[in-house]
Amino acid sequence: MTFPVVGMVGGGQLARMTHEAGIPLGIRFKLLSDTARDSAAQVVGDVVVGDYRDLETLRAFAQGCDVITFDHEHVPTEHLRALEADGIAVRPGPDALQHAHDKGVMRARLSEIGVPCPRHRLVTDPADVARFAAEGDGFPVVLKTVVGGYDGKGVWVVRDEDGATDPFLAGVPVLAEEKVDFVRELAANVVRSPHGQAVAYPVVESVQVNGVCDTVIAPAPDLGAELSAQAQQLALTIAAELGVVGHLAVELFETRDGRILVNELAMRPHNSGHWTQDGAITSQFANHVRAVLDLPLGDPRPRAKWTVMSNVLGGDFPDMYSAYLHCMARDPQLKIHMYGKDVKPGRKVGHVNTYGDDLADVRERARHAADYLRGTITE
Repeated sequence: MTFPVVGMVGGGQLARMTHEAGIPLGIRFKLLSDTARDSAAQVVGDVVVGDYRDLETLRAFAQGCDVITFDHEHVPTEHLRALEADGIAVRPGPDALQHAHDKGVMRARLSEIGVPCPRHRLVTDPADVARFAAEGDGFPVVLKTVVGGYDGKGVWVVRDEDGATDPFLAGVPVLAEEKVDFVRELAANVVRSPHGQAVAYPVVESVQVNGVCDTVIAPAPDLGAELSAQAQQLALTIAAELGVVGHLAVELFETRDGRILVNELAMRPHNSGHWTQDGAITSQFANHVRAVLDLPLGDPRPRAKWTVMSNVLGGDFPDMYSAYLHCMARDPQLKIHMYGKDVKPGRKVGHVNTYGDDLADVRERARHAADYLRGTITE
């Protein structure tokens, strides 16, 4: 066969949905997964169970792959450089991916190229945090471990020096940032190919609950055309300057004085882009596959006026399948995407997408389905 093999490092739901997007194109996937029961390992035919932190495991896995890509940013940068030295195509490459792996590196590089960010610097101990606070508007400040954080983990809002102890217990560098007075969180999703073609999806609003993405609204309601274009251009500029290949999500703060500041970067398909599976002409997953294979990118425009994605989090009701009858009968247009994960409280186990012309109706349908699947509501 002449069809390429994409090697995906990481067996989570992002890998599962990226594999799904490659099936219509005849693209073959090979998966490096932590366990045989991971979300993507349940559906990909060629699965290697191994530790992505081990270089020889990575080298053995890469044999027979035409390109390597990822569903997380945690592979050691030096391992990726070794793979490239072996002649293996790694997309995004280590020079780009280090900016998603290390928040300190990311902040330094974005500041260097003039990207608007919150005030920040690396801090060494609680007393240094107090000095950082005094240099600005005082406490509270946000502390982040520079590596390993996600979904609110590795992030603290501290209100005084005494409360700044825990972030340093992990033994990794800590980044201090001003606590931004923002109106809402936005996300700009773009995809870039090796030959420089790039597309931008509509800017979305991302609603967070307890540090976890709860709902995404596409496009972001009442976002002015000028600020929307600025956010898209900012994401495209970052992708080009950092040499990103594949999908890039730029998480943003919209401030009360009408500015946008970059919060986080993710160089892979992202929760803020899940709405594209059913709401865009070409999904983020399909365009990520196209990009890492250097194929022409697909149209990112929306199919409907509004699309809403709501995450389905685990609760005390493990039998979500029994809820399908009600959800599907109540809303025949509802799209349910489940990840094959065991249900645990607070765990992302799936998401739903709804779409239509009336935003209030679309939001209510998504919220009802997500809550019913979780067991929060029963009618």
